[in-house]
Amino acid sequence: MTDYTIAAVDEALALLQLVAQKPGLGVTELALRSGNTKARTFRLLYTLEQRNFVRRKGAGPTYHLDVKALYVGVAAQEQVDLVRVARPHLLALAARCQENVQLRVRDGLESVNVERWKSSQSLRISSEAGSRRLLHAGAACKVLLAHAPAEIRQAVLNGDLPRYTAYTITQRSRMVQELDRVRADGFSVSDGEITLGAMSIGAPVRDAQSVVVAALSMSGPSTRMQPRLQEYAAMVREAADGISAALADASPLDG
Repeated sequence: MTDYTIAAVDEALALLQLVAQKPGLGVTELALRSGNTKARTFRLLYTLEQRNFVRRKGAGPTYHLDVKALYVGVAAQEQVDLVRVARPHLLALAARCQENVQLRVRDGLESVNVERWKSSQSLRISSEAGSRRLLHAGAACKVLLAHAPAEIRQAVLNGDLPRYTAYTITQRSRMVQELDRVRADGFSVSDGEITLGAMSIGAPVRDAQSVVVAALSMSGPSTRMQPRLQEYAAMVREAADGISAALADASPLDG
């Protein structure tokens, strides 16, 4: 099979993604993480800087996304069916619960927050768009892992499961049982697995072929969410099902 990949473009895009994931790194650290030489990394960054995709800050300097990356992100929100279709359902759920709501997708062995609504309440849980997490902890992450291909589940289960709190599941056998429960219940709950005192509830979002493509979740302080757990779980599942139905409607019929 012919490979039409242009190496320089591939390297530049990988570097841009790295800056998006880890803002504030200098040339040396970016070169180390990208696998390029320091000189080549600088040239790639300089090219991206000239196009206003990245900018330098400080005397170091360190690199951060610039305005052209913002343009691409905004355009993607309108052009990517998942985000565009999910937004009204996400906002409707947020209006009902007044807690953080987010949409996560799987990228390899991690999840990425691709859309979110921040609670306006004074006590709330922080979650930023673009943030990445490993798949073994958190309600949305466990939903994505439970419905991931078998090889992804095995890679996660056979790898390191870092402990964030005393409630993080780090034993393979317990994680297998938890993923079975998530699939059986149709939703996932995380209580203090990543941050003590924080609870989240996640449910799967499916495409027109019933493949899980994202996880919708609600998160907030356990003191507010625990008393209404079943009510909130039903709300999250209902919203996730609404997104799934809208995705099916938006998908063109074969033939």
